[in-house]
Amino acid sequence: MSPAKKTATKKTTTRKTTRRKRGPAEPRGPEARESALDRTDEHVSALTERVEKARGSVLASYRDPYAGLPLVLASLPIASVEPTPFQRDLSRTHSDRLAVAIGASGLFLDPVIAIPSGDGFWSPNGRHRLAAAKQLGLRAITALLTDDPALAYRILALNTEKAHNLRDRALEVIRMARALAKESPRSKESEHATSFESPAFLTLGAAYEKRDRFAGSSYNSMLRRVDRFLDTSLPAALRQREQWAVRLLDIDDRVATHVKTLQERGMKSPYLRQVVVARCNPVRWIPSKKGEKPPMTMSELLTRMTANVRKFDPSKVRPQDLAIVAAVAPEEG
Repeated sequence: MSPAKKTATKKTTTRKTTRRKRGPAEPRGPEARESALDRTDEHVSALTERVEKARGSVLASYRDPYAGLPLVLASLPIASVEPTPFQRDLSRTHSDRLAVAIGASGLFLDPVIAIPSGDGFWSPNGRHRLAAAKQLGLRAITALLTDDPALAYRILALNTEKAHNLRDRALEVIRMARALAKESPRSKESEHATSFESPAFLTLGAAYEKRDRFAGSSYNSMLRRVDRFLDTSLPAALRQREQWAVRLLDIDDRVATHVKTLQERGMKSPYLRQVVVARCNPVRWIPSKKGEKPPMTMSELLTRMTANVRKFDPSKVRPQDLAIVAAVAPEEG
């Protein structure tokens, strides 16, 4: 008999993926023992005066741990605090749920942020907590005060009290732009890029103002490829956004007609609109690289999109197309 052959065992070589470890950031902000502030600080004294004028009470003052800027913790009469006018609409369901949760815990633990405005205070992130507090009959509310009025427009990214959907975010941004246009009419739209986050929110927000049930999520990815902040004054930029919104809604009306045709042909998927929009999207197959200029202007995009929607043939949509779109479709806004 021939000697048994040794079976060669394959050595599996595992490639080590070396991840660059992110080292600790450079220390910043005040030391813990340096954080306390007294009322002699000019910012604290000015805020204290505003609080006392509103018949409130200053509870503490300190430097914030990131930039060392002065903050005041105060108890304010609840009637003196109003949400900023450009915030998303109140969700009664959410505020009711919040009121029940606060009542069950027996404590109101989360201060709202407040900024002096007129005779009282604006809260850029506390609409639902304020509504819940009023529902529970609170006479006062705890607030974290800053004297930086610009924070009212920069708070959007930090507002996690109730998750934004696309409609909420777009409406909040367009309302913010309208408020800033009255306050700083000579400022350019591009100067507020940090506050607005995305230029597409402004265009979509203008559309949502005209049609509350507009399906903005179907167009968001297309707009993000092309829409950019404008270097014109805010009032002029808003007029331009409104014109684009009208054109976008006209496109959506035509898309809705095709959706109805597809439904009549027996297709019942919730992704019919996304299929039509994807097929008509002029930038769909244009490769994008980060930092590059947009492949076309907004006017060009809307003109081409309108032409593509007019030429669209519903008979060419197959059931398998719906399955592909369903796998990547964004949540409806």
